[in-house]
Amino acid sequence: MEITFPLVFRIGPFSILAHLVFEVLGIAIGFQYFLYLRRKQKDTISEPNRLWILVGAALGALIFSRLIGSLENPVQFFNSPNRLLYFYLNKTIVGALFGGLICVEIVKKIIGEKRSSGDLFVYPLLLGMMIGRIGCLSMGVHEQTYGLPSDLPWALYLGDGIRRHPVALYEILFLGTLWLSFVCIEKNVNFREGIRFQFFLMAYFIFRFMIDFIKPGYKFSFGLSTIQLTCLLGMLYYSRTFYQLFFHPKQLLHNK
Repeated sequence: MEITFPLVFRIGPFSILAHLVFEVLGIAIGFQYFLYLRRKQKDTISEPNRLWILVGAALGALIFSRLIGSLENPVQFFNSPNRLLYFYLNKTIVGALFGGLICVEIVKKIIGEKRSSGDLFVYPLLLGMMIGRIGCLSMGVHEQTYGLPSDLPWALYLGDGIRRHPVALYEILFLGTLWLSFVCIEKNVNFREGIRFQFFLMAYFIFRFMIDFIKPGYKFSFGLSTIQLTCLLGMLYYSRTFYQLFFHPKQLLHNK
């Protein structure tokens, strides 16, 4: 069956991009899953503080997703006749995660919250991102989530007549594998508070840093993209956890 990109759902006289449908579904289902886990696991953070943390996460994600997305191609951004519109239309999950992390830490300092707040977000984020990436795959080459040309057996035609790395599909598989890895690990040991979220972000930043080498797009003269530089900042932020993971793993995990 031949698929035309971008994929569009047609309902009577109306047409809607599949990308938008899956993006909204990813956010909605992921948030409902978060609420379910919060009820089931009895959140240790108070209701007012959790609300402020959610506000901080949403604000940071909104601003930084578009800031980093706009700077993916700084030449186009600064030469754009309408920079505000360009800023609004371009976004990336890497910026959302990085910005959400920074803003949540700022909010927690302001409200005096000492406990780690990210662990409850991990599985909902994994689910929401996997659903969202289905939408990205449905855009083919009409969004910057496709790969370089490839002759590998699983390379796909994404709308321009060239077989390419299906980068969005790679990410779905990576996120699913990461989810299963967490489940298997937590059958035998408990993560120290906050470590599940840190492992999630570390793994994702590493994955995105590597996968950008097989994606087209703007690279600086030293060979890295804005996304990769953001990932490096995220890895630097968690450098202490990196050190503990390799040299003192027992400080991060506890036997059940």
